Amino acid sequence: MRKLSLRARAWISDICYALLVLVTGCFFAISCTALLSQAVRTSPVRSWTNNWDAMIIAVTYLLVFIISIAFCVKRRVAVRRRLQRIAKSHHSIVRREVPQPVHEYISQEFARSCLVSYESQPRNTVHSGWGRPGTRLSGIRFRRALLDTIAEIDARARLVIPSHPSLKPHARMLHHFRFLLPLLPKDEEGLSELHYYDSAIQLVRTVDREPTEEEYQRGMDAAASILQMLRECRSEMLEESRMQMNTTISRRPYPR
Repeated sequence: MRKLSLRARAWISDICYALLVLVTGCFFAISCTALLSQAVRTSPVRSWTNNWDAMIIAVTYLLVFIISIAFCVKRRVAVRRRLQRIAKSHHSIVRREVPQPVHEYISQEFARSCLVSYESQPRNTVHSGWGRPGTRLSGIRFRRALLDTIAEIDARARLVIPSHPSLKPHARMLHHFRFLLPLLPKDEEGLSELHYYDSAIQLVRTVDREPTEEEYQRGMDAAASILQMLRECRSEMLEESRMQMNTTISRRPYPR
């Protein structure tokens, strides 16, 4: 069954309270009218003049009404003042603020909650496509982490090659970063880190199963090697540009 929202429950509570006040007021007025009419009918003169019974009834009902209103106002003011004394910001309860049994109970429940939370943590659990808990890869999703390296490598490549083509959503990494191939060393099989990186990206893009930790590690190592090469190229470009600028300044004749 669907539960009512807090706003709906507050609205229903206000309506019920208003109905209760209205019904109580109606019975109050009806009983007062009935007693006053009874006092007039039983009076010897059957009139309001010099009718002390009617006056006593009216004064009694008036006092009851005034006292009831006073109690309601007093209760509302007391509740508002007590709520205003409650701190809005969170602060810990120290020993002197509550009785000793209450403080001990709170401490025991807090310790129990911490123990339950600690014991509930997964251990020796392997979830496909995620790093194992307790290792340096804990909490890392292999597929997402590998795909996130594409934008980082592309941004670095544009610093080295400003005319680098725009990245397309489903482009092969081997084709998109083809201008980086001459800058990357090759192994004995004639493959560069870009080839291994392209294989890892194609794996996470097209294969239904999640990548293993070894596949993720190989892809991240390839991405790190490519990024390191781009950083070195960027540093060499800046150093060469700085040397050319210094040479130009040194060759410029000084005005006499």
